[in-house]
Amino acid sequence: MVATNPTRKRDGEQGFTLIELMIVMVIIGVLASIAIPSYVANVKRAKEAVLREDLHVMRNGIDSYTYDKQKAPQSLDDLVQGGYLKAMPKDPFTQRADTWQAVESGSLTTVDQTEPGIDDVHSGSQEVSTEGTTYNTW
Repeated sequence: MVATNPTRKRDGEQGFTLIELMIVMVIIGVLASIAIPSYVANVKRAKEAVLREDLHVMRNGIDSYTYDKQKAPQSLDDLVQGGYLKAMPKDPFTQRADTWQAVESGSLTTVDQTEPGIDDVHSGSQEVSTEGTTYNTW
């Protein structure tokens, strides 16, 4: 019987060469450079869709509050306390619920409305959208 050494390589058996490893690394780098910008753009578009939906829901809540109570909400928190929103949503770009910009026009929306208040809401983010406008103008 001949004892064999398991750590000894057999003749003709070799590992990867440095050139092969470098080629694989270059291919991975090229694929990553193509995929990452697409991923970032898709994430931004998804956040924009969430922002549009949040603004739509909050604006509908402001309108409903104003028509039901015959006065506009004095703060966005009035929408939550009045049951028009379950909770104040987080701005998808600032990741905070307290950065929404409430807009008071000073005008009355309905005939029965007794006092002015908030009649619109915007994002608190200064970032530029894919449309070229800042989110706080939406």
